[in-house]
Amino acid sequence: MKSWKKALALGMCGVMTAGMLSGCDNGGGGGAKKDETVTLTVFSQLANYSGTQTGWSADLFLDPAQTGISVPVVLNIIPDQNGAFDTRMESGNLGDIVVLGADESFQRAEQAGLLFDFEQYDMLANHGKYMQEHMSIALEKTRSMSSDGKIHGFGHNISESGSFDAFFYTWDIRWDLYKELGYPEVKELEDLVQVFKDMKALCPTDEAGNPTYAVYPWPDWDANMVMYVKSTATSFYGYDEFEIGLYNPTDGSFYGALDKDSPYLRCLKFYNQLYQNDLLCPDSMTTEYTTMAEKVQKGGVFFSIFNYAGSDLFNSEAHLANNQMMCSLVPKNASPIVYGQSPLGGNRYWCIGANTEYPDVCMEVLNYLCTPEGRMTMEYGPRELCWDYDEDGNTYFTEFGKSAYTDQDGTQMPEPYAGSFHDGMLQINNTTWSIDAFNPDSNGERYNWKFWKSEQGTARCETEEDWRSWSGCQSTDEYMVGGNYTVSPSSAYVATQKSDAFKTTWDQVTNTIVTYSWKAIYAKDDAEYEKIVDEMISLAKEYGYDECVEWSVKEAAIRKAAEDEVSQ
Repeated sequence: MKSWKKALALGMCGVMTAGMLSGCDNGGGGGAKKDETVTLTVFSQLANYSGTQTGWSADLFLDPAQTGISVPVVLNIIPDQNGAFDTRMESGNLGDIVVLGADESFQRAEQAGLLFDFEQYDMLANHGKYMQEHMSIALEKTRSMSSDGKIHGFGHNISESGSFDAFFYTWDIRWDLYKELGYPEVKELEDLVQVFKDMKALCPTDEAGNPTYAVYPWPDWDANMVMYVKSTATSFYGYDEFEIGLYNPTDGSFYGALDKDSPYLRCLKFYNQLYQNDLLCPDSMTTEYTTMAEKVQKGGVFFSIFNYAGSDLFNSEAHLANNQMMCSLVPKNASPIVYGQSPLGGNRYWCIGANTEYPDVCMEVLNYLCTPEGRMTMEYGPRELCWDYDEDGNTYFTEFGKSAYTDQDGTQMPEPYAGSFHDGMLQINNTTWSIDAFNPDSNGERYNWKFWKSEQGTARCETEEDWRSWSGCQSTDEYMVGGNYTVSPSSAYVATQKSDAFKTTWDQVTNTIVTYSWKAIYAKDDAEYEKIVDEMISLAKEYGYDECVEWSVKEAAIRKAAEDEVSQ
């Protein structure tokens, strides 16, 4: 492996060589020409970013010596905002690299002829060799989903093991404040309301002098329901988000979002209680993920059901130095969900647009992202600068890499890179290998840094030592596995496509649920809340809620059968 400094300095040599190679015949599939820098349009339904990728990852994609891609590449990312998916579908061109966020989106795009056949012109064999060798099951899954029996992509979070991922519904709470309160017992979801009120009394303002809140939901990822509400139900009950409600992976039962006493409505009421007590950020309904993240980083939020919106954001070196830390506190009656690993891949798909001029380069980009080096680099930064393997093959952070990865305040990259570490991370917002899959380049370690041998050691601060003493565990994963949890098994289930007429009904119902759920969260008192919920149920039923539930129940039975088949 070249030094990161030398590798970038040698980039021009690699560009010239790669340019000559890319001018060779690729079997009729078009392709980049000699000495050409290729700009690829990346349409991602999962992206929160719009524009040209910048920073250190952009520098790497410009350097074939680092990535093994035959030409320098610029990535222009287009998110799915303001109906972009439908607009691009109508235009007949989704882009060069296409990331689709659901089975239905994949099926629509494939049936419209807008996704490239990976095996056309031998592209997979010639330019996607790592994928072909190590992800064959995930590739074959999309063949089985396709109307033409061809491979048009692969799903996310692939793993070659049969275990389950690390938990991300970890119920993160400001442990330093919780300790100061004397560790009040939390059995039910609603018990947290008083805990949060007492926390706010202890810490009324954040580091910027602005009011603190218990939670800061965001609407970016709302779909059939309000994401944060349904995710809370998933986190507490262990029921997975499914169609127009929640699915119990233990027995296959389905709970409609608006059914009487449903998990969704219970959690919706919880967030209204928080709002009524000035514990829910009033900007939530109109904010974005990045704005929420900034608030968490400044100590303005006490709690998150997700680790990536809680401890991963808050537990910076600066906060740990002050004994401020978010740690896990799962209510005693909760059973958080955890997702089974699978070689099939999930329902967020990596694809190539059928009309791309550069199918070979697109395939090479995807192939690089699937290699262990690519997966590690896009997660943790350039090798040697940020991370590496020791003589025994164990993974470790460099001092700079650990600081940059855990510091949310904008650690600046050294020359020859520019900008901050976090701003330079790849903004497509999808994964290839599961973060909890095993990295074949290492000594049997996972891609997830929290499991590296080098990261298992003494507590990082007194607050973490206190949490370890309270929980009797050395790590969050050990704590989660030692409590109640529900495994959502992997399977080959793919949602049945909706007819155009039913899709219209579905959209009307789900838009009603999302719109009125936010109104209910912001109700000023219980009477207004009940009125809004009654209106939501009545209007949703007028649009066809019962029909949507009936369809979802049938889909739940299909999903359960697919899961049972895998377990046999």
